[in-house]
Amino acid sequence: MNTTPAALLRAALAADPVIAVVRAPAIPDAADLCAALAAGGVTRVEFTFTTPGVARHLRRAADAGHRVGVGTVLTADQAALAVDSGASFLVTPGTRAEVAEAAARAGCPVVLGALTPTEVAHAVDLGAAAVKIFPARAFGPGYFADLRGPYPEVPLVASGGVNAGNAADYLARGALAVCAGTDVVPPAAVARGDWADVTRRAAAFTAACRAA
Repeated sequence: MNTTPAALLRAALAADPVIAVVRAPAIPDAADLCAALAAGGVTRVEFTFTTPGVARHLRRAADAGHRVGVGTVLTADQAALAVDSGASFLVTPGTRAEVAEAAARAGCPVVLGALTPTEVAHAVDLGAAAVKIFPARAFGPGYFADLRGPYPEVPLVASGGVNAGNAADYLARGALAVCAGTDVVPPAAVARGDWADVTRRAAAFTAACRAA
């Protein structure tokens, strides 16, 4: 059994294929947010460097035992800060060699962003644990079936425009996992700490994914 960090992340996503991506102007309590998502069936959360104080939120959630990562990682310094703050995985919007190198040094799996077949190949060459196709809405679920032709073994993650209405289609067409954004974690609901709404949305999203 392959027990590298990258292999473990892929296995975890295969078993539980939803990542909640949080972009909010404020997060009252990151641990409470993660607990609300978990109550709705979403157990993997990606905070982002576009949120003020993201390192503090990562630490708060990680210390509470939640599986959290960080996205919009653009530099090696951000990667190091994320890992030091408790991130168990990193995500980039595009292929970022310096982030991939920093993640490898830290033993932290990285999901590199890509859109074209050439970018997918580049992400694989950089050692990506999985490749995030972003924005997925640009070509839709059928694009994942197309990518499966030349890249049958590459784990793909759909991000950007994924919602409860189309998540199952992305998974059925070849995505290993999907990213749930504002459909599950609307910035306003997160900022006001409306955890009941977040749980309800997460439950609806995960139920839709089970249709795949």
